[in-house]
Amino acid sequence: MSQHFQHDVLVIGSGAAGLSLALTLPGHLRIAVLSKGNLANGSTFWAQGGVAAVLDGTDTVQSHVEDTLNAGGGLCHEDAVRFTVEHSREAIQWLIDQGVPFTRDESADPEHPGFEFHLTREGGHSHRRIIHAADATGAAIFKTLLEQARQRPNIELLEQRVAVDLITERRLGLEGDRCLGAYVLNRATGEVDTYGSRFTILASGGAAKVYLYTSNPDGACGDGIAMAWRSGCRVANLEFNQFHPTCLYHPQAKSFLITEALRGEGAHLKLPNGERFMHRFDPRGELAPRDIVARAIDHEMKRLGIDCVYLDISHESDTFIKTHFPTVYERCLEFSIDITQQAIPVVPAAHYTCGGVVVDGHGRTDVPGLYAIGETSFTGLHGANRMASNSLLECFVYARSAAADILTQLDDINIPDTLPSWDASQVTDSDEDVIIAHNWDELRRFMWDYVGIVRTNKRLQRAEHRVRLLLDEIDEFYSNYKVSRDLIELRNLAQVAELIIRSAMARKESRGLHYTLDYPDMLPEALDTILVPTTYAD
Repeated sequence: MSQHFQHDVLVIGSGAAGLSLALTLPGHLRIAVLSKGNLANGSTFWAQGGVAAVLDGTDTVQSHVEDTLNAGGGLCHEDAVRFTVEHSREAIQWLIDQGVPFTRDESADPEHPGFEFHLTREGGHSHRRIIHAADATGAAIFKTLLEQARQRPNIELLEQRVAVDLITERRLGLEGDRCLGAYVLNRATGEVDTYGSRFTILASGGAAKVYLYTSNPDGACGDGIAMAWRSGCRVANLEFNQFHPTCLYHPQAKSFLITEALRGEGAHLKLPNGERFMHRFDPRGELAPRDIVARAIDHEMKRLGIDCVYLDISHESDTFIKTHFPTVYERCLEFSIDITQQAIPVVPAAHYTCGGVVVDGHGRTDVPGLYAIGETSFTGLHGANRMASNSLLECFVYARSAAADILTQLDDINIPDTLPSWDASQVTDSDEDVIIAHNWDELRRFMWDYVGIVRTNKRLQRAEHRVRLLLDEIDEFYSNYKVSRDLIELRNLAQVAELIIRSAMARKESRGLHYTLDYPDMLPEALDTILVPTTYAD
């Protein structure tokens, strides 16, 4: 039997953004943090590089702002960039205070104490400003924040809970548009429970799983973006999907990302014959922004008919490599690749969703009571191409800003004590789950083929036709059978795929991560692609 729960704050997503918001709120609030799998299944845990912030005495806020604007292809919102960068130092200090074990600078002079942590440099950055924990920064941050959350009696950490849809006043036929919580599938019981909340936060990550090849974990299905869209929120710039240039190419590796910090520390991209090629595409070589590097690799692979290119740091000392990149070293060794002696086979893979749910500087969406933070959101920070290591920074800055905004409203917001239960009276158990598996595979394949690194009008039209057929089929399945995690994710993924395709078709130029052979030039005016929902979920 389904159950009803009531919280002050419901956080959908257990990564950096969600845990940071929960920990920033005061201890008297009842907070639920939901994870649709195990708590560590999100993208945060797998982030290797680090967090970009102005921490060194030779660096400046203005320099970080300018680097971000340059990487963003003219589409960054300067106010959002400046807001994020200006709050970077305090966000890092908060993480240090939580106990995150960032790598210390062994060369620091104890006689002249200053900033004591090691900083590295990544593509697009003009300074060393990436604070990190070796090459497993995400894991270090996640483990620390999770440990802190477990010590807070007011925070419930709930695993195997899959959000199905948001509950809004409009959905219930009431006056107003406020979000009142969410319907959530408990995978242990198979029941859809009702979670009422005064404030609901979407911190569920991006949608890179819409592509066949991705560096993301399996849960990156755009759930928050799809739920927000169905509830009446605008979305923006979903055509800008960042393809990380360097994912390990190996049949058994699945989705292991080779951190950009390798290139920051001098690794070379090479063709199979050992020739370097990045200088032909950009004077910054391997340190060019990700969109340029990914397109260069894609071009060389298609030009030569090769399966991958190679990333080589073997010219550095064994000690340097094992000290700075222990995770990459050990993981590659599992596949008999010794990076102290050999180059790493790499390919581009879908990595980050630069667009998302439109929010303001406090993470507020168009629906009152509903916030979106982290990769789910569109703040204006990333523009047409996210600069390396700005994403984790965005999580912390906007989580703290959203928490501060919630505190200003606590005395004014109450919701109904009882909300209607999920209605499963008209559905049955499915005996055709093969349809879900088939549709899942078809969707990801045509998105990779038609809406990938290089696009054309014809490819996008084909993708649009296919996704509309899939949406109709999925809606029919959803209406007749009980929900499962696979069905919920497929429904959300198809919805976000359709939004990505519509956004890509609307942009008649090439800019940043959106490159089309039909419009290879950049228009003189940079405009966001904003989609507005015209209908709402029943």
